[in-house]
Amino acid sequence: MNLVSCDTFVVLPPLTAHGGVIFGKNSDRPYGEVQELVYRPAQQHPAGDKLQCTYITVEQVDATQAVILSKPAWMWGAEMGANANGVVIGNEAVWTRLGSPSDCDEKLLGMDLVRLGLERSQTAEQALEVITELLERYGQGGPCSDLMTDFTYHNSFIIADPKEAWVLETAGKVWAAEKITAGCRNISNALSIGTKIDRSSADLKEVAQKHGFWDGQGDFNFASVYCKSNGSGSEREICGRNLLKTLSADNTFDVSNMFEVLRDEDSGICRKSGDPFPTTGSQVSLLSAPGSGKPHCHWFTATPNPRASVFKPFIFTPAARISQHTCSPTFENDPAKVVPRFQRRVDRAHTLYKLHAGASDSARSLLKDMELSCVVEVNKFLEDFAPGQSLNEVDDLLKDVVETEVKFYK
Repeated sequence: MNLVSCDTFVVLPPLTAHGGVIFGKNSDRPYGEVQELVYRPAQQHPAGDKLQCTYITVEQVDATQAVILSKPAWMWGAEMGANANGVVIGNEAVWTRLGSPSDCDEKLLGMDLVRLGLERSQTAEQALEVITELLERYGQGGPCSDLMTDFTYHNSFIIADPKEAWVLETAGKVWAAEKITAGCRNISNALSIGTKIDRSSADLKEVAQKHGFWDGQGDFNFASVYCKSNGSGSEREICGRNLLKTLSADNTFDVSNMFEVLRDEDSGICRKSGDPFPTTGSQVSLLSAPGSGKPHCHWFTATPNPRASVFKPFIFTPAARISQHTCSPTFENDPAKVVPRFQRRVDRAHTLYKLHAGASDSARSLLKDMELSCVVEVNKFLEDFAPGQSLNEVDDLLKDVVETEVKFYK
């Protein structure tokens, strides 16, 4: 089942105005699915502890990083997110020649791998290693929707930190990764890594030859060998690449430019709330330049359709807090309210989701003005921030902006 969903972007120096990295993703998911925004602090775990992911249990690690996650409310994993070390990850559905009915078997979802990578890494490359080790050990599989239980796919990822980015693409348990250190890169719903393969699974070429995908002659092109169908994913990838190039041509690409990319409807990157696969959540992250001593800032909509939503900022602090208005009253947020998997007509809508759905055009117009002001204020805070300065004043940054939005809607 090859459906239109998701676009992920990264822009690196020398194209960015602030000299760091800017990441962005639109998460397009089946109509009716609610995406929540949750924060989980850093934690220590007992030796031998187990971790329940969406379907299967894996070994827990000794310590996990603080993370903020934009995630479908029914699952454990996340579509995108960031950790306190400045690592950001977003995934894409891809359909490969290794796809089979066994993809319905419950294993790790690509979204589980996003969250596991964020919880267990201090750098983008370490996140790459976490994800690929777990992929090779457990495999990827299981229904990727609680509304469409035959909806399965393999995954690609953009993983970034303040120094570099990695494109990681998978087919079953095999994978290839491309390192990005400058310029811009984006992925949609098709494999995109060609002959530039900087890291890979040991059996990448062997598996291709075993299945008759490659004869062992000439250059090995990962996308050509393993991709089942380019479809509309490659079309959106081209549109997204052109948008990035146009908006970064003068080396002043900033957060507002990434908002513009994610709000582009003509390309199909932004999908309205009534679409069969609407954009259910969006993220833009500004990763400050290495050595600057400045914090990173992550912007989330926590509501569908970025053109009809406002981006709200979050900065990791020792005492960071977010509003419960973005958290669904199910799954891990309240174990007492967990519902059986795939039970239909379960209301997972959080408060902000419900209020946003019924908001008037005038309220949304006023909130766009708030977003503009917020961008200016946050940019000034980051520009003026001195190494060692306290972050106490932004403990409630996201919480305050969400609660202001809720008041507007009411």
